[in-house]
Amino acid sequence: MTEPHRIMSVDDAVGDSRHGAEIRALLGPKTVGATTGFMGVATIRPGEVIREHYHPYSEEFTYLVSGSLVATVDGVPKEVHARQGLLVPINVRHRLENKGDEDAFIVFSMAPLAPDPTLGHVSTEEA
Repeated sequence: MTEPHRIMSVDDAVGDSRHGAEIRALLGPKTVGATTGFMGVATIRPGEVIREHYHPYSEEFTYLVSGSLVATVDGVPKEVHARQGLLVPINVRHRLENKGDEDAFIVFSMAPLAPDPTLGHVSTEEA
């Protein structure tokens, strides 16, 4: 019988740096067959960013485990510190930048899913 749960290691998730710092989708449609959202992690090294973008279908919940970040949300920069969470509503532009001197490690989730994965992330800042 197939177990109704899945465990995924960050070491088994494929890294993706198309949007700046490396992001790893851990629990999602492709990795574990999730149907309502996905969860991932990112390590943002000093000087790195996750470039500005927005999600037309999903809210984003981000929890900063360690380090510090500047989150620019709708053009307004805000400092985010370890053990703080950030909610980014649907269609709101946001960017994460590590201006500190240590890695920032985040856990994030997004829901609901876009009707097609190619529609879930809209870049507004060039590489």
